[in-house]
Amino acid sequence: MPGESWLNVVWTATAWRDLEQAADYIAQDSPAYAASFVGSVRDRARSLDELCFRGRVVPGLAEPTVRELLLGSHRLVYEISGGTVYVLALIHGARDFARQWRRDEHHG
Repeated sequence: MPGESWLNVVWTATAWRDLEQAADYIAQDSPAYAASFVGSVRDRARSLDELCFRGRVVPGLAEPTVRELLLGSHRLVYEISGGTVYVLALIHGARDFARQWRRDEHHG
């Protein structure tokens, strides 16, 4: 049915913090653009309920369930697990998510 959600989309605390930090940084120059940015990111994340495999697999991370959407200079990183899409992080494109992921995985 049109409009029916197939998967749940859940934001992790880390991803929310990343979004807040990015918005705060952008708002220093343009509060209006920061609000628009947040709305755009949230809309893209919500759309993952039906189109979760459209993002690419995170380069350097050989895990097909961990994917990313490119949003300008940011990357929305998410993991598909069962019937849920977990938004893991919103990171600036200059950061190496794969390295951080592996470090966190090995050090709990």
